[in-house]
Amino acid sequence: MKKLVTFTLLALMGLSVAGAVVRDAFAIPPFKKEFDAMYVKEGTEFAKKVEEVKCNVCHVGTNKKDRNAYGEELAKLLDRKTDMNKPAKIKEALKKVEEMKSVAGDDNSPSFGKLLQEGKLPGGEKS
Repeated sequence: MKKLVTFTLLALMGLSVAGAVVRDAFAIPPFKKEFDAMYVKEGTEFAKKVEEVKCNVCHVGTNKKDRNAYGEELAKLLDRKTDMNKPAKIKEALKKVEEMKSVAGDDNSPSFGKLLQEGKLPGGEKS
């Protein structure tokens, strides 16, 4: 009986950890999906860059709470919990951020949209 209780507790702990990992791993795939649909053309150098940096199109490092300038602007317009199932709102936010300068307060900096048109990562090449 003791072995069954131990096994059950371990199984429940394992499921809890797995559930937490799954939630984090699938945090905002709809945002990435809309980004890819708007900007990533299969077989291009830009597509390779996006595939290489993955989440770091918007984030910095491994902590997903840390965002680059592009991710910060998107975060002002989108909430990962309430906007996940709103593709129209996601597209609208992506379009709005396109118009913003890549360096806040620097009117001479290119817009995020200009960087995307040039095949550059909007948050910087070393995202």
